[in-house]
This record gives sequence, C-alpha cells and structure tokens, in this order.
Amino acid sequence: MLDKVRRMEERFREIDELLVNPDVLRERSRLIELSRERRELEPVVAKSRELSAVLRSIADNEALLADAGDTELAELARSELDELAEKRERLTAELRELLRPRDPYEDKNTVVEIRAGTGGEEAALFAADLFRMYQRFAERQGWKTEMLSSSETELGGVREAVFLVQGKGAFGKLRFEGGTHRVQRVPATEQSGRIHTSAATVAVLPEADEVEVNINPEELRIDVYRSSGAGGQHVNTTDSAVRITHIPSGMVVTCQDERSQHKNRAKAMKIMAARLLDRAREEQDQSRSAARRQMLGSGDRSEKIRTYNFPQNRVTDHRIGFSMHNLSAFMDGDLDDLFEALRSSYEEEGLKAGS
Repeated sequence: MLDKVRRMEERFREIDELLVNPDVLRERSRLIELSRERRELEPVVAKSRELSAVLRSIADNEALLADAGDTELAELARSELDELAEKRERLTAELRELLRPRDPYEDKNTVVEIRAGTGGEEAALFAADLFRMYQRFAERQGWKTEMLSSSETELGGVREAVFLVQGKGAFGKLRFEGGTHRVQRVPATEQSGRIHTSAATVAVLPEADEVEVNINPEELRIDVYRSSGAGGQHVNTTDSAVRITHIPSGMVVTCQDERSQHKNRAKAMKIMAARLLDRAREEQDQSRSAARRQMLGSGDRSEKIRTYNFPQNRVTDHRIGFSMHNLSAFMDGDLDDLFEALRSSYEEEGLKAGS
C-alpha cells in the first residue's frame, strides 16, 4: 500500500508542475485530463499526508518516552501515544478505502433513461413515478436534475424520460438502478380493484465529456421537424424538434422538449455522447456488455431487478434479496439503505472488475 501511495504522491507533484507549464495551458484537452487526474489523486494525497504527520508524532512521543523515564512527561507521552495509535488505525483504514479499486466514472454526472415497458398506461404512470423517485433522491443529495427528453401520455405518465443528474458521485450511486423495475398495484384506471403487474426499464449512463467522446460531425445525420405532445400540448409551429442519427452505430436520439431548435440539438448531442461512451466502455469489457444487455432486458415483467408491491407496502431488490416495508418513503427518494447494501454486495462479491 505504501509503495502505491508513494507513486501517487509523485504523480500528484508531477501534475502540479505540468499545470503551470505554458505548453500544457495552451492544450485544452490535456489540461482537462490532467485536472481530472489531479482531482482523483488529491483525496489520497491529503489523507496520506495526514497519516504521515501522525506517524511522525508517534515517533516523537516514543523517543520522548524512552528518554523521560518515570515522570509526568512520560505519562503525557503515553497518553498521547494511545490517542495517536487510534488515529493511525482510523487514517489507515480511510486510506485503504480511498485506494480500493474504483470505477473511473464513479464521481461523474449521469444520464438516466426511463422507459415504460409491459403494462400500457399503467406502465407509463409507473415510469413517471420512478422519475419522481429519482428526482427526490437527487434533491436529498443536493444534486441538480435537467430533463433532456421526454414523451408524456395524456394521463400524466411517461413513455420515455431521459434526464441528467449533476452532482459528485451521481453515477456511482445510481449505476445499480439499470434494469427492469416491476410494480404490483391497483392502477388508478382500474374500476374493479384488481391488482395489475407492469414494468419499466431504467438505463444509467455516465455523462461523456469532449475528451472521452469525439464525435465526427460527418458521421451524424440531423433532421428537424415540428414537435408534438400528448393531447396537442407543446405543439410548435416551427421546426424545433431534432432527430440525430449516428450513422456508423445506427443510434438515434430525438429531442423536442424545448421550443428552441438549438437547445434541443444540444440536449440530443449530450444524450448521444453518453450512449456512445457507454458503448465504447462495453466494447472494452465484453462481460460488462453482456451484463448490460441483461440489465436493460426487453421491459417484460419477468425480467426484473426489483419489485414494488404496493398492497404489501414492500419493495424487494431481487439481486441481493433486500426488502423493506416502507414503500412510500422509498418512492419519496429514501434510497440510501438499498444503495449501500448494493454497493457492499458488489464489492464483497468482487463484481467491480466485471462492471
């Protein structure tokens, strides 16, 4: 561990020197890359320096204790050594935690895509509930959300909602949400009181920056058309809606939420970049690609990572067998207990290398 920390400290000092180099300052992409690497190293370096200071204090007190004999000064040194030993153990544990293998995208903003699956209008209403749940969770974390694209139904459901979550650690906390979410409840549209089962799918993608994804404009086909909405809402009389097709991959992104074609185009490009980054990560790790295909599934009720059972006031995550009987709080964004359980299980089972 010490050798690894020493190398990281050397790299940290090297980056500090590079960041004041005029040649580097003129090269924007390299400047962004070095600044990001420095941010990643800084917590480890700060913790290491704090630990080094404690180790020096321990050495000083041990030397004092050896020379002081049986005096009040020796008793004071022994007392400080006990406190310093506890601090050393705590800082060592914290440093080990900082050094654990991390997803390089863990601290990034994230793009979340929610789509209604099997279940018709009830599935769309459930997709809208999931969107509000993640919004409330983001608010609790002090994060910001920005709608990138949405398609609503007349009853207030959503066929699709794509939004950006901005905040430190957003992808790291939300990454386990990808998959099929199943709901069991009596729909608002049900007259007989019969319980229905519906589903929605969620995909979680790290936000891409220009260093990570370089999109060739010649590989894009951009179409504009008049936007439309449920029940005639948000209908524009100008060609403000945008459809972007990435020709090599066949990926298509549409955006019509804004009345400005320029804003719709910018949001569509943000979604496209996130999808292309996720695709590149999949190609680098075939096991992750297979896992994501399983994660997204088809939106069928049988392919589920989690069930929201309203009659029993219960939510169950089937991957780790986690259940809680406070569904209303969960739907209000109280997701911390589950997310911590998922993270612990992920690390304990050594799944990080595969995702």
